[in-house]
Amino acid sequence: MNIVLDTNVIISAALSPHGNCAKIIDMLTEQNNIQLYYGYEICVEYTKVLSRPRLKLAADVQFAIIETIKETGVLINPPLTEIPLPDESDRIFYDTAKASEAMLITGNLKHYPIEDWIVSPTQFLETFSKN
Repeated sequence: MNIVLDTNVIISAALSPHGNCAKIIDMLTEQNNIQLYYGYEICVEYTKVLSRPRLKLAADVQFAIIETIKETGVLINPPLTEIPLPDESDRIFYDTAKASEAMLITGNLKHYPIEDWIVSPTQFLETFSKN
């Protein structure tokens, strides 16, 4: 199963290490037939947001998350789509998921069109547990 993680999933995983988002991050290293895809811009976004002072995340936590993504993920350069999105900054996540035929996991479903491959963390975990 291919996946792309929206930044809010990464932040939630870092802030709530026992929550659903953290479970998804943990699954990346547990050989559960899950393949993460990301683009260079996504990695830059993750790094930038994780380092925000208001989040108060320890440097080692930030580093561990980014390294997990780089070690387990596949870096791609997706072609740009022209589908209208409420927030253009979300385009890289949408385009990466579309190009890699992945599920886009996000806590902000309203930022994306209604597609069966765009799901919340809870929906993803429910889907994965059925497979």
